Amino acid sequence: MTDTVSGLELARKVLRTEATAILSLVDRINADFERAVQLLFDCRGRVIVTGMGKSGLICRKIAATLSSTGTSAWFLHPAEAIHGDLGAIRDDDVVLALSHSGETEEIIRLLEAIRRIGAKLIAMTGNGTSTLARAADVTLDCGIAAEACPMNLVPTASTTAALAMGDALAMTLSVRKGFSEEHFASLHPGGKLGRRLMRVENVMHAGTSAPTVRATTPMPDVFHEMSSKRLGMTCVVEPGNRLVGIITDGDLRRAMSRSANVLAMTAADVMTTNPITIRRHVLAVEALKIMETHKITSVVVVDDGHALEGVVQIHDLWRTQMF
Repeated sequence: MTDTVSGLELARKVLRTEATAILSLVDRINADFERAVQLLFDCRGRVIVTGMGKSGLICRKIAATLSSTGTSAWFLHPAEAIHGDLGAIRDDDVVLALSHSGETEEIIRLLEAIRRIGAKLIAMTGNGTSTLARAADVTLDCGIAAEACPMNLVPTASTTAALAMGDALAMTLSVRKGFSEEHFASLHPGGKLGRRLMRVENVMHAGTSAPTVRATTPMPDVFHEMSSKRLGMTCVVEPGNRLVGIITDGDLRRAMSRSANVLAMTAADVMTTNPITIRRHVLAVEALKIMETHKITSVVVVDDGHALEGVVQIHDLWRTQMF
């Protein structure tokens, strides 16, 4: 039991140490941080993120976060760079180099080449007087009081602090660039996040897949259109494809309860006028909410002139597994 308790207390200490390391960065969001963001914002090339060992793993995540929020970024292994991959760095790039000591040999060997190429350099280090810090255009202080490792050896709090500082850079830069939900959706078409940001235009039945009839269409032809398109409804349009109504399975049942001779009617006799409509740029999740709120299974997509663009069916949204 004693070993278990001591182990749990060590785990709590690790978390407190790493949390303290992150909180200590708050007061270091200063003019140097603003200069680093501006360098990244002004970058006309790519952001090359580089670091060795555990720092290299953090670099990969920072590069991925930058890329996913609208900034072209790549991880460059510093050892491979000095053995032939320096061609990956161009004069319009910004290099973001991570080294807690600021004296990592592979990083130091890159410095002369970065200067010769003409790329800008941002350093993230825990040593503000190090070789890396002195060579950088901007240095971000990621120093910590101690590692979370009981021996104060394994990179733990230092890598956590570097990761948090990288996230702060990426998020501030994304806002500076005006990165929006629309941009995020275009870069994340797959996975749960992509599905939650999917637009109606990506899931709607459009063109010949959208069931349509005219107001004058005889009901036998209406039945055929609804049956062949298999959406449980059809749109009613006038010349110019302007929406004037819809006919659903519910409309058919109500019409048959009123008259025994539905087949003698036309679409105009049965349709519901002024149906609920949405625009193509609406999020699919919002379309699903509208259908669930109004207890309908389909919603029509129209343009600003009320011309038919497509139909969204609730089962299509469920199949996307947005939630």
